[in-house]
Amino acid sequence: MTDSEQAAGATRPAAIFWDMDGTLTNSEPLWEQATFHLSETLGRRLTPTERLATVGATFEDTLTICADKAGVVLQPGDTEKYRRLMFDYVKSLFAEYLEIFPGIPELLGELKELGVPMMVTTNTERYVADSAIAALGRHYFVDTVCGDEVPHGKPAPDMYAEAARRVGARPQDCLVFEDSAAGMRAAVAAGCSVIGLPEGEHVTVPDKVTVIAELRGSGHRHLEGATARDIYEWYQRLRSL
Repeated sequence: MTDSEQAAGATRPAAIFWDMDGTLTNSEPLWEQATFHLSETLGRRLTPTERLATVGATFEDTLTICADKAGVVLQPGDTEKYRRLMFDYVKSLFAEYLEIFPGIPELLGELKELGVPMMVTTNTERYVADSAIAALGRHYFVDTVCGDEVPHGKPAPDMYAEAARRVGARPQDCLVFEDSAAGMRAAVAAGCSVIGLPEGEHVTVPDKVTVIAELRGSGHRHLEGATARDIYEWYQRLRSL
């Protein structure tokens, strides 16, 4: 019996929801460049430590941080002006430099073949996210939810509540993969089981989140080499906690 056949008979989540930036794609360095570009446009480049507060944040929160650090009082119309400036810059970076993490296409393909409903759930707004979703392979997912399509982005639970509603499942029966503190908090607040892929020790991992190193062993921060069988076993471990 193959691993896929064994996985098919295992207890599995009703659906899997994937954050995109920093979880499926190595796009955080590109967002970092874009955030520095935005802060410089406003008049003061963020420090690397200040920039960490924008990881996983909505654009509005990122703009507020950049403006506050630059001592700029935003005027009516500024949000849309700076949104387009930053998002056009990110799209140009995505077109040239976007990298999908190793092992992700294989894992998504195996899970899809087994009939697991999957969604991309990203704070990135649709205008930018669509190009990255296309690069990942839109066919892997039953649907996608972006940050501008729910009342409140992460860390609010709206996105995960909406994702569960769309697949007709209870949030507590769904599994989420997230790398940012804001995303993990959102998934926990919605009631999902959460596996964290924190970039480093600077990421505050909420209670009720199990980090990938606890499941795969120290030294593992990501999903390269993981199989559907692994995902199902991890999910069962989380449900037994």
